[in-house]
Amino acid sequence: MSLPPGFLDELRTRLSIGQVVGRKVMWDTRKSNQGKGDLWAPCPFHQEKSASFHVDDRKGYYYCFGCHAKGDAISFVRETENVSFMEAVQILAGEAGMTMPARDPQAQKKADRRTQLAEVMEMAVQFFRLQLNTAAGAEARDYLAGRGLAGPALDRWEIGMAPQGWQNLWDHLTGKGVTEDLILGCGLAKASQQGKKPYDTFRHRIMFPIRDARGRAIAFGGRAMDPTDNAKYLNSPETELFDKGRNLFNLKPAREAAGKGQPLVVAEGYMDVIALSEAGFGAAVAPLGTAVTENQLQMMWRVSPEPVLMLDGDTAGQRAAMRVIDLALPLLAAGQSVRFAMMPEGQDPDDLLKAAGSGAMREKIEGAMPMVQLLWQREIEGKVFDSPERKAALDKSLREKIMLIKDPSIRSHYGQAIKDLRWDLFGKARGQQGDRPRQNAWTPKGAKLPAQTSTKASALAGGTLLEDHLREAVIVAVLLRNPLILNDFYGNLERMQCTSSDVMLIRDALLAQDAGEDVEARVAEQIGESALENLFAQAHVAITPAVRRPDNGDMARMCLAEEFAKLTARRGHAHEVEDAIEELSSDVADERLTARLAQSLDAMNNAGRQDGDDSAEYDTGDNGARIKKEERSAFDALLDRINYGKDGEAP
Repeated sequence: MSLPPGFLDELRTRLSIGQVVGRKVMWDTRKSNQGKGDLWAPCPFHQEKSASFHVDDRKGYYYCFGCHAKGDAISFVRETENVSFMEAVQILAGEAGMTMPARDPQAQKKADRRTQLAEVMEMAVQFFRLQLNTAAGAEARDYLAGRGLAGPALDRWEIGMAPQGWQNLWDHLTGKGVTEDLILGCGLAKASQQGKKPYDTFRHRIMFPIRDARGRAIAFGGRAMDPTDNAKYLNSPETELFDKGRNLFNLKPAREAAGKGQPLVVAEGYMDVIALSEAGFGAAVAPLGTAVTENQLQMMWRVSPEPVLMLDGDTAGQRAAMRVIDLALPLLAAGQSVRFAMMPEGQDPDDLLKAAGSGAMREKIEGAMPMVQLLWQREIEGKVFDSPERKAALDKSLREKIMLIKDPSIRSHYGQAIKDLRWDLFGKARGQQGDRPRQNAWTPKGAKLPAQTSTKASALAGGTLLEDHLREAVIVAVLLRNPLILNDFYGNLERMQCTSSDVMLIRDALLAQDAGEDVEARVAEQIGESALENLFAQAHVAITPAVRRPDNGDMARMCLAEEFAKLTARRGHAHEVEDAIEELSSDVADERLTARLAQSLDAMNNAGRQDGDDSAEYDTGDNGARIKKEERSAFDALLDRINYGKDGEAP
């Protein structure tokens, strides 16, 4: 139904989202400020111990920093009560003492028809279940028993059977008084092209009901009993109830299991989902006879930030994984990605469970491969990179894929991960399997990393890494305290690679803001005030003039320009050293290598200095800017001559 203008605004004005949410959560009294409407609690949408679920009672919205659930009071009721939008509005209107407006006749008619269709689908579910228990269902029962499904399991999944014959279900439903229009509208029968009576869509098949997030039966999946049938699996056609690209098999139970801490596993078919769930992996879903769509991916992310796609170890499974990569790259967000668990060749999840048990399946899920690793494998598999042109083609292909990522922070991390993987490939090809530090290397869970003997002696383990961290902390602190210049340094901030996860968190939060006086407050709201308190408590940050005396002006710009210059020069020199080590083991090293290193060292040492003057001594002016002592003295003398006469008397 359509609502009159202003109705929802009035509803939101009357409601306190804190009261609506408070029925489902326990507020963290230490972190919450009830007087300001700043409320925190463990998230009701995923299992956690810390209070990362934030409700702003004044603005009327909620956001979880863990699973990224967000919305207003209406969306909260929809998600927690499993109701439609209009049902949620009706619930809240009753609480707010508002009368629901009269329904639009057309909308009411459409809603009534959907209700009727859902009722017919439930009748079909019961018919198929009864058929499974008849003498004609013996073959189907034997097959299901061979797959480990009998008794209670058949009831849990409401599995049934469509008998042989052309009009069994049709005759049953019409005998119950169901109109032909509703049977056809449910996709349970098809009109004859020869002018005869409509015939059943499903015949001689094992039937699996497909339910939506609210638990309503909206479609069926049928597995053929005849091994010669061309369609091994057949889904209902799309109807007013069923859009196969916007639903997932077993979604409602999987969401409940994921809320209790189980990983969300995405399998290919109904039997895989059932086998996983029966083995204890209750948060299992499957797309409905189609490749994963963007809508389905978004549905998965609403359940879990990192669903694990468990695909068969055949060519089709590999192709499906690659399609998901291309679909997901533009949609990635912080903490929101996809991992992949590839089955052994010729096995599906059901096969693996039968052969090796739930322990092996758990290892597969926990050791699932991050998406960047599978992207890399796709681009190099079956290829030989024995020429500069082929290497350049690889770089171009990967660069195009990485540029699809919209989030600047994730794009930067992908670039670094690909760089590390590229080093492994081409460095090892030259026999250099040494100690280059890896920031994003992936290894399966439980794998032991080889000891790196050079790490103990590396400068990165000591002062160099520490100094970079100090500079990064100063940079984000200055921008927090001088937010009006944020846009001037956005590019530098986006390119800054962080050595500390704490600084990275603040950096990413800053990148999401527009310049303005309230940037620090918005960042604190996003990541928590404790993170900023820890930042400003650091001694080297607290004594920085642009932090102690923020002015949003030249002093802050000078400070940031110098810190960014030093970071860039130091890291550029580190890369030069890495390249030098690589070239020294080849036959192309010459005296130019020494010159390059010398130039890089000079650039690092001179970074941030003014006028190229290495020997000058500096004072700090009243505004925090650096000024040479000799220039300061000359300036003071000039002021004296202006303020006092030549004879020392005031003019």
